[in-house]
Amino acid sequence: MAHTVYSMNPAAGVVLAGGRSSRMGTPKATLGWHGSTLLRHVTGVVERAVDGPVIVVRAPGQELPELEPGVVVHEDPEEGRGPMQGLAVGLSSAAEHAETAFVCSTDLPFLHAAFVRAVLRGFQPDPASGWEAPPEVVLPYVGGYRQPMAAGYRADLAGRVNKLLEAQRLRPMHLFEECRVRQINDAEFLADPWLAKVDPDLDAVVNVNTPEEYSAAHDRPQPEIVVERYGVLATRGGERGTRRVNASSLAEAARQVGLSFDGHIVAAVNGDQIRGDGKWPLLAGDTVSFMSADAGG
Repeated sequence: MAHTVYSMNPAAGVVLAGGRSSRMGTPKATLGWHGSTLLRHVTGVVERAVDGPVIVVRAPGQELPELEPGVVVHEDPEEGRGPMQGLAVGLSSAAEHAETAFVCSTDLPFLHAAFVRAVLRGFQPDPASGWEAPPEVVLPYVGGYRQPMAAGYRADLAGRVNKLLEAQRLRPMHLFEECRVRQINDAEFLADPWLAKVDPDLDAVVNVNTPEEYSAAHDRPQPEIVVERYGVLATRGGERGTRRVNASSLAEAARQVGLSFDGHIVAAVNGDQIRGDGKWPLLAGDTVSFMSADAGG
């Protein structure tokens, strides 16, 4: 099933890679995630939901895992100033391409593109909800907590964030005090039928801060997807026809149906994205169609 971003203008994605976590003991960005890395997975999910570039903000000198070629990487000018510093850098870059941006941390293993789109839709005027003019921040309020690192921001807020940094006001709450903030709660999110189907518990905002949380997240079942095979591939891997499997990436989905994603196979995700990268992230509700990349396949 194909989906559209319902933002009034193109939206960019900003992912804060962070540095070494004191509780995790290692940079979260490099943690493995079912054949990929957490950062590669999250940037891929965000890319699926926005129509502008995906921007990664890293700590000074931080080494990053392999990313999609189109991902833009920027570096914090100063370490130790928390997510507001990364927010300033990311929004400044996003402003070159888009009016709004979805901003998130890298430690959201269950982030779903449907959630990102739901946040971005919050920028639309909605007189019925009292928002005749677009807000400056769309802030999820999920599970009784504000989620500033899985939220939408106008890109032109970068200047205000920098002023707050100069004043040593280093918490996102300080920005919210000066902005038009639209909060979206659980019920409002789940009024979206597709989001309610693919992420009924709104696990999109679940983060991992300790080795135990990471291990528990990694042990969860991978997303359930539908796999189809066409042409000569329809006879490979034993069982024919459409299959439901659990997979977080194209390579894992191929393996589940007895195929090797080795460059001779491409995949159509939900009928509109042709991909040849085995680390491309898959999400609950996806339909993947494998076909031969060779002529006549």
